[in-house]
Amino acid sequence: MSTTQDLVNALKSELRAAGVTYADLADALGMSESSVKRVFAKADMPLSRVDEMLRVLKMDFAELARKVADAQPLSRQLTVEQEAAVVADRKLLLLAICCLSQWSFETMTREYAFSDAECIKYLAQLDRLGIIELRPLNRYRLKVAKGFRWLPHGPVMTYFREHVAADYLSGGFDGEGELIMLVHGEITPSLAASLVERLRRVGQDFAQAHLADQRLPDEQRTPYTLLVGMRTWLFAAFRDLKRTPPPA
Repeated sequence: MSTTQDLVNALKSELRAAGVTYADLADALGMSESSVKRVFAKADMPLSRVDEMLRVLKMDFAELARKVADAQPLSRQLTVEQEAAVVADRKLLLLAICCLSQWSFETMTREYAFSDAECIKYLAQLDRLGIIELRPLNRYRLKVAKGFRWLPHGPVMTYFREHVAADYLSGGFDGEGELIMLVHGEITPSLAASLVERLRRVGQDFAQAHLADQRLPDEQRTPYTLLVGMRTWLFAAFRDLKRTPPPA
């Protein structure tokens, strides 16, 4: 949630971007420079004073409020309660995935059997859950970070393991732009951590490429799903063949 300090910080940022100094602002408002500095230092000003500053910046309050909202820290994970609410309704889960993929409202209603009213209803639910901020004209802002991931043992990944993983892995992975690899080896934990970080960057590269290609026409884009995993593991069918180490 934004605070008065967030509002003041946004004003400072806009002043810097516009090249307006405290002295310039003081002249425009008929105040002394020291008074302006004091107002910003205390982060306590009436809305009438904010309006005066916005007139100097040629901005309105709604635009400043959007700047404040956009500057809020983004979540890297949801809570168990948030995830549970999402998976409780498959349509809500679908639209949550669409939002995480930065689909527009028009694309959602074109690609899936949602009426405008139904889509708005589910977007409003995602807004209440804190996953998006629903804006006018059915636009939205994601409130999760680019590196967002579902909880490893949370409701969404549990749903994935039970209902999605087998369907995903049943494919041949032999089409254009497709790949599956199963590599086993023994390495040091430090090298494993380094490889995990590299794999995480691959996931981020995929997400950034997706966002960049949103500018292209639909016919030039193909949906892909990247599944990245690495864990210490022994195939269940082989576990009974594992030799038990002798007692120490």
